[in-house]
Amino acid sequence: MIELVDTLPDINVQPAEYKRLLGYPRDRVLDGRARELAEWARGWYAKNGKPWVYAREAQTVQLTNGSILIDGVTFASPKLQKMLHEAEAHGAILAAVSAGPELEAESQRLWLEEKPDEYFFLEIFGSAVVEHLMTMTGARLCAWAESRKMAVLPHYSPGYPEWEIDQQPRLLELLNRTAQQPLPGKVDVLESGMLKPKKSLIAVFGLTNHTDRVRKLTDLVACENCSFGSCQYRRVPYRRAPEFSKTESPSLQEELAIENAAGEPVKIATLTRDAKYAVNARALDRWAAERLTIATNDDGTIDAVFKYEGSTCSNMGRTIHFVYRLKLGRRDEGYPIREITCGPAPGDEGHRFMCRYMTNAEHLMVAIDHEKPLLGQSLNDVLAWQRPAMSPSCYCEPSSRKHKWGLVLETIHYALVKRETEIANLATTMVESK
Repeated sequence: MIELVDTLPDINVQPAEYKRLLGYPRDRVLDGRARELAEWARGWYAKNGKPWVYAREAQTVQLTNGSILIDGVTFASPKLQKMLHEAEAHGAILAAVSAGPELEAESQRLWLEEKPDEYFFLEIFGSAVVEHLMTMTGARLCAWAESRKMAVLPHYSPGYPEWEIDQQPRLLELLNRTAQQPLPGKVDVLESGMLKPKKSLIAVFGLTNHTDRVRKLTDLVACENCSFGSCQYRRVPYRRAPEFSKTESPSLQEELAIENAAGEPVKIATLTRDAKYAVNARALDRWAAERLTIATNDDGTIDAVFKYEGSTCSNMGRTIHFVYRLKLGRRDEGYPIREITCGPAPGDEGHRFMCRYMTNAEHLMVAIDHEKPLLGQSLNDVLAWQRPAMSPSCYCEPSSRKHKWGLVLETIHYALVKRETEIANLATTMVESK
């Protein structure tokens, strides 16, 4: 039985989704005051927001004439019942997400201070966060289900068509009563059926073993409502996805050559510009500045050191520190990964409290030492490398370690692209000033 609890979920709301909720046309580029407010709202929430995610698998699901019985509690939703019936669903996952109470409090303060523009952009960003949290929860559940030859159906919530909102208290009570762990944050239901904090959502995901039926009936595929673009389990296109030009943005792999002031060619690095990272760009920028050290050797090779900080999932959440060390080949070689290691930082004791370490320390540490993802490949290959979108902060499971390697490699990629872009811009300026 799966149960997910996440108090540090990804909040990298896609700009297209935020823009859609703001009411702007798909091709509109925000500028001026609108861009300033949108960036302010995103920045405020990144600093002050406290989002969380919870999901657990129901023990029993039964369909009767006109009702759905989940863990002994009856719900009436003709549309949800039809969805579960057509997919021959055998189970369900109950989920709750919230942007936290801080955003609602700040929005009220802005309104009372007669700042309607700031109020509006922050309110809409809160809605975008909730949508994003539920999307990422669905993506994580899809990964879990796929490995078990199951499929997750689109989420459905009280207040949606053919599911009266007055059933919201019943669903929240069921979530609270049957959760093995308490919900990460407090959620109440008002008399109207609305949730408080209002930027929250509770939902039901159907679960089926009959993946063939899901593939044949596109309205049963969660992908149509899922904006998680890099998901490896996508079966149909996202219906709100923008239409891209056939001419894609240029890549640094084109090896554009320009001349410097001495008349010598300057080659831009073989790394993809404007990469679609799996990690929030703001987080990458912060990690590159605070956790990453990059040194260029005389022969053009690069030494990179990344310092990771996390915590155990048990034993009172002991802090753990790991160090990642990489040696990359030269820029003109495409930054091949020549050496790659990971291990506890000197003096770290927290890793000794990880559950896998306590049961079989030697096996865990050997596994960590032997894992060398993308060794011998170009750093650019991390952009297409399939790995879990989320994971616990410990190192007990291979999927968790793979997720962290993705964070590290993307941070290094981001930092090098930023550095090489600055070099290219400088070289271009030198040419123009000749």
